[in-house]
Parts: sequence; C-alpha cells; structure tokens
Amino acid sequence: MSGPRRLAIFFGFKPWKDYVPRWFPDRCCKVVSRKSGDMLLQGWPFRLLLYRSPEVYVWGFKYPPFLKWFCRRFGIPFYHVEDGFVRSVSLGAQRSPPASLIIDTRTLHYDARNASDLELTLQTYDFAADEGLMERADKCIRMLLDLRVSKYNLGKRVDLESLLGSKTKRRVLVIGQVETDAAIAFGCDRPVTNNDLVRLAAFENPDARVIYKPHPAVLHGARAGVSNPADVANLCDILREDIAPADVLEGVDHVYTITSLMGFEALLRGIPVTCYGLPFYAGWGATDDRQPCPRRTRRLQAHEIFAAAYLLHSLYFDAEKGEQSRLEDVGKRLVDLMSL
Repeated sequence: MSGPRRLAIFFGFKPWKDYVPRWFPDRCCKVVSRKSGDMLLQGWPFRLLLYRSPEVYVWGFKYPPFLKWFCRRFGIPFYHVEDGFVRSVSLGAQRSPPASLIIDTRTLHYDARNASDLELTLQTYDFAADEGLMERADKCIRMLLDLRVSKYNLGKRVDLESLLGSKTKRRVLVIGQVETDAAIAFGCDRPVTNNDLVRLAAFENPDARVIYKPHPAVLHGARAGVSNPADVANLCDILREDIAPADVLEGVDHVYTITSLMGFEALLRGIPVTCYGLPFYAGWGATDDRQPCPRRTRRLQAHEIFAAAYLLHSLYFDAEKGEQSRLEDVGKRLVDLMSL
C-alpha cells in the first residue's frame, strides 16, 4: 500500500489550474498565485516551512526571484516547468492546455545564460550506447514528419506554390517570433527584432527569395508584435496567413531564426538553419550559429538532440483521459483533433 502523496506547490499555473492534478497524479497539488504581493499576503514562501518535504514548481520565469533563493536556502526541491515541444492544436495564449511539459531542476531549456538539465544531457549522454532510445527517436521523427505535427497545429494547409508561384530561385525562410517572449529575452545575448532577422537574411542571400512567416500568436491577435512587417516588405514576401509549418518548410532551402522551435523542425527535415540566438538545439554543430556558447563543446546530430529533448526531457499527457501518455500517442491524438 502506497504512502501519502508528497505535497507540491505550483506557482504561476493559474490558467491550467484544473489540469495540474492530472499532470501530477502522484502529488498532492496546490496551485497558488505567482504575484509577489499576493504571495506575501498569503504567507508564501514562509508557509513552505510548515509542510513536511514540500516541492515547488514554477511556470517559466513567472515567479519572484526570492522564491528560488528561499527554496535553495532551505533545501526545498525547486522545478522549472514550461510547454513541451509538441504542445497543442490551439495556442497557449488562447488558454489551450499543453499536451507536453518540460521539467527542469536548473533552469528553462531556452535560458542560454545557464546550463539546463537538457543541456547537460546533450553535453554528456552516451547516445550511441542507447540503441533503444535512438531507434525510438528515429521512429518518432518519421511519425511527426509523416503526420505533419508541429508544436502548434492550427495553421492552414496551403500549397506554397499557390501563394508564391513557381520556384525560380532559392527560398530562404525567416521565422518570426513574439519579440517580447522570454525565449528571446533569455535566449539571445543582444537585442534583435524579426525585421532585423529579415534584413540579415536578405543581406546574406542576395540571390534568394526571402519569405517571412510571422508568429501565429501575432497573426491571430493573441500577442502583439514589436516591429512592423511592412517596414521590410521590400525585402521579402510576407505570409499574412497562419500556414502550417510543414507546408512552409517543405518549400524552402534555408531557414533563419532567432530561437524558434520551428528552426529545429526544419533541422529534422535536413534544411540548413541559421540561429541568431542560442536555442537548445544550437551550439552542437548542427546549425549555423551566430551566438557562441563555450559550454557546448560536443558535436551532435539532429536525431540525438531530438532524443534528449523530446524523449528524455519531456512528459506527455492525454487531456481527455487525464493521464500521462507517450509522444507517439500524443502525436496521433493531435492529428485527430486537427481533423475535427
């Protein structure tokens, strides 16, 4: 007979409050406010000292810095949680719960300033010795590509030729991001906008056709952009509809990104990728990197990076059943949802 479940306190999970107990069925879950004022009025983090062996989980970097210091000071386990790499049909900004999570004891996977658990796995794991893992990784990559599953899966299915006409020159895709997102703030060591990236791609590829894909959250009005695409309309073709990533990637020859996961999805398709910032998949010799990282000294292939990120460091969930799942099942479930 199992003993009492360990208490886990969740800060910053309010949009997903009802899902937390499903994601962590082996924990006694308590979701509280992440606002510093509310926390202090409610007695947090000092209330943690009243519990026996509590754990703390925080969403992204949406927590007051003193909380992490406090947990470290008193030996309370502290975990960073963020969206996984195969997330949902709708956007997180539209309150769609994630079908996968990444949990990290050190920092978030997009924090280029410090080494995360994922980065340490990529730096040290013996992928060659784990034949089972690599076989599964290869099968999962093929499944995701065949099913055309991405992180978000609400984009319109469009034949790129119908938008751009016949291909007469190389196509270079610039992937737009939400410019105020933490993935850029913590993943890039200097200021940059989507327009800056378009200008760089156009300068470095004068004989190519540059295509700019704004982020779906901006196109759907869920998040605001910083730079105006109209300012670089003379340098590129702007995709003004939210087109499915697979349809765009299959028609281009090179990808420029700041830190977007779509850059890794391009890498899985064998497309050369230039990274202006330092996402988790950069710095391993698989991409053209514009931000160095002395910590990352190993040379890795895309399927090894996939194995670590999507299999070793991701948790998957079936929201309908309310239980943990596998990438293979989540991928197929998202396809079913896309067809509704």
